[in-house]
Amino acid sequence: AMALRFSANLSWLFPELPALPARLEAAAAAGFGAVEAAWPAGCPAQELRAAAERARVRIALLNTPPGDPEAGELGLAAVPGRQAAFRQGLEAAVHYARAVGCRRIHVMAGRVPLGTDRAAVAGEMETTFIENLKYTADLLSQEDMIGLLEPINNRITDPRYYLNTPHQAAAILEKVGRPNLKLQLVSQAALGTASPLPSLGHIQIAQVPGRHEPDSPGELNFPYIFELLESLGYTGYVGCEYAPKGDTLEGLGWLRSYWESRGLQHGGTSKAAK
Repeated sequence: AMALRFSANLSWLFPELPALPARLEAAAAAGFGAVEAAWPAGCPAQELRAAAERARVRIALLNTPPGDPEAGELGLAAVPGRQAAFRQGLEAAVHYARAVGCRRIHVMAGRVPLGTDRAAVAGEMETTFIENLKYTADLLSQEDMIGLLEPINNRITDPRYYLNTPHQAAAILEKVGRPNLKLQLVSQAALGTASPLPSLGHIQIAQVPGRHEPDSPGELNFPYIFELLESLGYTGYVGCEYAPKGDTLEGLGWLRSYWESRGLQHGGTSKAAK
């Protein structure tokens, strides 16, 4: 089985460094071959691209913009009445992704609007989401990019997020029916996904419930998950989207052990290849 490819999430890792390009360089020095980030607010695309080229690191994933965080927005794709703002944000994300050489965009569904009942708006939100996703798939196909849908857990992470289970995401992907839209899952959801593996475009990991390093105390057995993903032939990236307990580099022992156990050198290149 092929060894997994890991991507450092710059919105979470190396918080001791203020700017994204510096975090990218730190990730490269730690051995990562790829990085990802949420919405890269305040970082011009050419700066991030130059850092990625210097460090020979690939930018694996970016998000669509959140909308208006002051108004409690976290993505717009499923929010009724925000279609124009969604399309504008999507175009900005595509433009930025093209400039930095990124081929995957996480299309954020958004939250159930404040003061409304989830059940009352669910139908309208699904209709909005499906229309926006068809528009997204068309736009992304011109760029040879992939759009990703990520369910966010209502119990632990965000009680008002619209897209909240892998089952719901898979059903929506089926209704949209476009091959360049795929599923993005967080580690606890990745366990039951042996079946929709072809539709799995990205995985992100963090220990549960503390959201720290994979080898920190918690419910998930990451060595088992990594072996499972390898045996299923997963070839996408595994994004490290966790809050380091202390120094990011010191907390990467789990990744160094993974590389060693697979006979890989620092950075995941095979010893034979050197």
